[in-house]
Amino acid sequence: MPVEQTNDKVILTHPKGASAEILLYGATVISYKIAGDERLFVSSKAALDGSKAVRGGIPVVFPCFGPPSHPDHMHLPQHGFARTSTWKFDSIVMDNNAGVSVKLYLVPTPEIEKVFDKPFALAYVVTLAEHQLSTDLHVTNTSTQAWEFQALFHNYIRAPADEVTVSPLSALSYYDKTESSDEAKKTPKVEQRYEVDVKKTTDSVYEAAPGKYKILWPGGGLDVRTTNFKDVVVWNPQESGKSMSDMEEGGWKNYVCVEPGHVRGYVRLDAGNTWVGQQVLEPKL
Repeated sequence: MPVEQTNDKVILTHPKGASAEILLYGATVISYKIAGDERLFVSSKAALDGSKAVRGGIPVVFPCFGPPSHPDHMHLPQHGFARTSTWKFDSIVMDNNAGVSVKLYLVPTPEIEKVFDKPFALAYVVTLAEHQLSTDLHVTNTSTQAWEFQALFHNYIRAPADEVTVSPLSALSYYDKTESSDEAKKTPKVEQRYEVDVKKTTDSVYEAAPGKYKILWPGGGLDVRTTNFKDVVVWNPQESGKSMSDMEEGGWKNYVCVEPGHVRGYVRLDAGNTWVGQQVLEPKL
């Protein structure tokens, strides 16, 4: 059965063996397997019961990235509410030999309206093909006035952190969030490396990024292609990951976060309009 629904998640299965699991809480993709291998990292200590955001997989960040700074977002938690809201199953979009696709949706709840008073509708389409996984976030402004937001896919790619590289990022302007002072964090740098590693604590936000990235490690790799995400974040906490209560011992050694998004500045969405951000993950086989 290509689409299986349980009380808390949706499981997709492709005839050629690939699979994906989407938790309704946060619409978080918590598993993507192809050729028998898991391609996403989820901490063994991650909460999967809806008590907090999932540590791993593909959390959906909306309508703010990081601590809120926009005047309309000041009541929001870090990374917004999409990853900590329970989404609803909408429909099976596709089910054929090419792949299987489902749509989830989220609309304002009383809890959301307390922290974000802009009328909206989110749709999340997850498509599993033989050799790739795509996630599409549709943001619709259902109000009569324009408003602004940020969005990002917080991908935890399963990879050996000490050996993985991300490219091409050379010559891009980026902001280093590991700097010690606020002034340094807000001062752009220029990336000199073609292939970026995460052998030390890394939290870099790249602007005007190419939208196509190669994540490589000995014996494996994964390509990420994006649409409408002008920025990309590369993150791994290294030893500081010990401070995370939901991070397993040494877990930071087993992933790199490559996170396409629109997070430097904001998307302005006019009344009645819809914005779509997409990514496609294609593992190296």
